[in-house]
Amino acid sequence: MPLIFAKINQTYIIKFIRGNDKVIKHINDLGFVVGAEIKPVQKLDGNFIIAVKDSRIAIDESMAKRIIV
Repeated sequence: MPLIFAKINQTYIIKFIRGNDKVIKHINDLGFVVGAEIKPVQKLDGNFIIAVKDSRIAIDESMAKRIIV
């Protein structure tokens, strides 16, 4: 399922990332790689704060739609 439907404070594993090579590289550079554990921490007005690799990263809804967990 896309990350936008994930429940807050539940751990997920990234299964797939949708998009062209440039988008996938950008998402990977942020730490969202296939097999990584992530946890949605907060959702505010369509923006998400995601815990990934001992960091918290803010992404928008369009990017969250591309990350499949």
